[in-house]
Amino acid sequence: MRRVAVVVNEVGEVGIDHDLISFSSENISLLANGCICCSVRTDLQETLRDLFAQKRAGNVLDFDRVIVETTGLADPAPVMQTLFSDTLLEAQFRLDGVLTLVDSVLGAHTLRAHPEALKQVMMADALFLTKTDLSSPAQRADCRAVLADLRPELEAQEVEQGRLEPSKLLGFGLANQRDTEKFKRFFGQALDAESQTEGKPLAQQWRSQHTAYRTQTLRFDKAFTWVAFSEALDLLTRLRGADLLRMKGIVNVEGAPVVVQGVQHLIQPPVTLDHWPSDDRQSRIVFITRGIEYSALVNVFSAIDLLMSPAPDASAQKTSDFVKEAT
Repeated sequence: MRRVAVVVNEVGEVGIDHDLISFSSENISLLANGCICCSVRTDLQETLRDLFAQKRAGNVLDFDRVIVETTGLADPAPVMQTLFSDTLLEAQFRLDGVLTLVDSVLGAHTLRAHPEALKQVMMADALFLTKTDLSSPAQRADCRAVLADLRPELEAQEVEQGRLEPSKLLGFGLANQRDTEKFKRFFGQALDAESQTEGKPLAQQWRSQHTAYRTQTLRFDKAFTWVAFSEALDLLTRLRGADLLRMKGIVNVEGAPVVVQGVQHLIQPPVTLDHWPSDDRQSRIVFITRGIEYSALVNVFSAIDLLMSPAPDASAQKTSDFVKEAT
């Protein structure tokens, strides 16, 4: 973990975590007095700006990455939105991934009882089972079963006494790289064998009290123009932005691979890769949603496709029907 800066958040007046780790060799900044995702969101912006300024001035050791450690109550969406919406930060930092730790002793119960924990799992790029030295095989199996229902494309990795290869925490898909398993998981491709039909959703849905949450993937053979694709995203965020927990994908824009990410109403500036990671030229977009039916996602893109294509006047009513159904 060399060349990594760590931002530690803590709820409460006294920074206990800061005392415990202040002798570490990493650059530590403490966010005190509240959850990183709400009352101290501005502090996160200021902390990241200050870290970068100190780096440029040579006041701290040079670093390549920043890890933000939130509280167990954190909502990942506002933290991600901070990186997407602050133009100064966006020029210097980009989101690599969201990592969620799941208590293997109490995790299954917590996920069933607390929506905050459920959202943390739904928005994760990687899942880690902790306290495995304290949990029974039955507890771990129960926890894994719940996680498999929620995120079947992710395999939770077990962590004992904090021992974990640092490489497991880094590099989640935005760099140009070979078509690795990690890259596939990031873009929702782990279940490709089950999805030979264009537009077929890849992931299961948790069919209990949390059926509103879904992970769904759309695929498109046809290349987009950026105008058409951005119009579809704009329509989707205006109609259902609050329920669009996360969107990520690699899109064929007139032959070029473009990485897109978004959280609720905010879409991160696109990143164009200098080459495709594999021979697959299909656009594939992963949507993590709350209460949005798969058909509504398809209808939004179908409506935009009709608007962007020459068509008889009668298509206007058809387009209107698509948009109405999408809402």
